[in-house]
Amino acid sequence: MVKSTNEGNITGFILLGFSDYPQLQTALFVVILILYLLTILGNTTIILISHLEPKLHTPMYFFLSHLSFLDLCFTSSVIPQLLVNLQDPMKTITYGGCMVQLYVSLALGSTECVLLAVMSYDRYVAICRPLHYALLIHPHLCMALTSLAWLSGVATTLVQSTLTLQLPLCGHHQVDHFICEVPVLIKLACVDTTFNEAELFVASILFLVVPISFILVSYGYITQAVLKIKSATGRKKVFGTCSSHVTAVIMFYGTIMFMYLQSAKSTYKDQGKFVSLFYTVVIPMLNPLIYTLRNKEVKEALRKVLRKILVIKFT
Repeated sequence: MVKSTNEGNITGFILLGFSDYPQLQTALFVVILILYLLTILGNTTIILISHLEPKLHTPMYFFLSHLSFLDLCFTSSVIPQLLVNLQDPMKTITYGGCMVQLYVSLALGSTECVLLAVMSYDRYVAICRPLHYALLIHPHLCMALTSLAWLSGVATTLVQSTLTLQLPLCGHHQVDHFICEVPVLIKLACVDTTFNEAELFVASILFLVVPISFILVSYGYITQAVLKIKSATGRKKVFGTCSSHVTAVIMFYGTIMFMYLQSAKSTYKDQGKFVSLFYTVVIPMLNPLIYTLRNKEVKEALRKVLRKILVIKFT
């Protein structure tokens, strides 16, 4: 049992996670561990190739390398503790560990929401204004947009996480989830949480509804531009370029919106856990496959880098 120094000062939490499904925990451990290793391998590969291959020194791959770095950090802030708790019958996490997980995961998740919108703008300019692409999407703008994404993520976690941690818990320390998240910690509060739920809803609008609206508008213009292309081959090529981003957006925003636009008092806890597991474990693993590993440019760059490594190793 996690002890409390007094009624309001909790020294740790119990992450119940998937305790209701003891028969699944060993299988979950194996599957999640494999997916985590694949996530590290795939996203690290994207980051290295984007930096080592000169042909990939473009805005698109600049943003993709940031997305891969985000996914690496996000999964690493959650999955190691999850793996430990799947094997540990106590399933504990220190108060400090929960704080770190809360601040870091929320910052990275919010950053990704903004970064996906930034990437849709990149695709809009590339397709709708190709002659002005180099002029509009220049390196300084790329740095500014990625900095905006990161700073917005840090700002929202400083507000949301701090407000959540100020709620009195009255000795409650059993978190019915596998991760310290704002909605599940709000459920532990022993006071009225209307303000916190309202703040959470506003933040959800700013980081979910606004970016997805921007993405929809961008792709509305892209669709109009594509329909004007007379060549069927040209249309197919453009749709192929955008399909990766659209797929990632649907998966990411769909699962996140399910979690954060429902009330913190929602009773659908089991569905919420598995949805969280999907966007925490599965999506970061799939992103390299969706975005780049099926891309001819990346495959060629990967073969080129591997050849260089082999040449250096055997000379």
